[in-house]
Amino acid sequence: MTSGNNRSKCVSPLQSRLQGRDALATIILAVIAVFISALPITARADDASRLKELDAYWADVSRSVREGDFEGYVATCHAEGVLVSGVKKMSQPLSQALARWKHEFADTKAGKMKANVEFKFSQRMGDETTALETGIFLYSTIAPDGKVVKEYIHFEELLVKRDGWKVLMEYQKSKATPEEWDALK
Repeated sequence: MTSGNNRSKCVSPLQSRLQGRDALATIILAVIAVFISALPITARADDASRLKELDAYWADVSRSVREGDFEGYVATCHAEGVLVSGVKKMSQPLSQALARWKHEFADTKAGKMKANVEFKFSQRMGDETTALETGIFLYSTIAPDGKVVKEYIHFEELLVKRDGWKVLMEYQKSKATPEEWDALK
């Protein structure tokens, strides 16, 4: 006769297989958990790289406006780019808007006026070849008579990476306020 303690130590072949499957399932789940936990790290690294590139893109846009470098600004735009204006309730090829803006670049370059553009973002999404940047830009000018004009605009910018980042669609959604600007980082 065996005692109750001895019986608990006896394992049937069925119990042994079930324990083996439990151990295998535990191992598989652990491996999956490791891979899943590594994904956000990889995504954050990819995001960091993309955001660094996009920060350089925005710095170049700002530099082009500040220096009156029309060709430099055009180089940040996709040939098939579109400008959408929520304020004016219209859209048009970006090439038409560029033709309209060209004189301000020339005046800035000639020192007849000063221009500057700054960007703050509320959302930045994308992958290695596409990006959607959302936020507010502040476009400011100083005329020869010293008159300062500041325009705060909510915007969304759709970019593609084709020999560098290029704007495919600029959506100037609506006017923003200085308070909204200050609230963004």
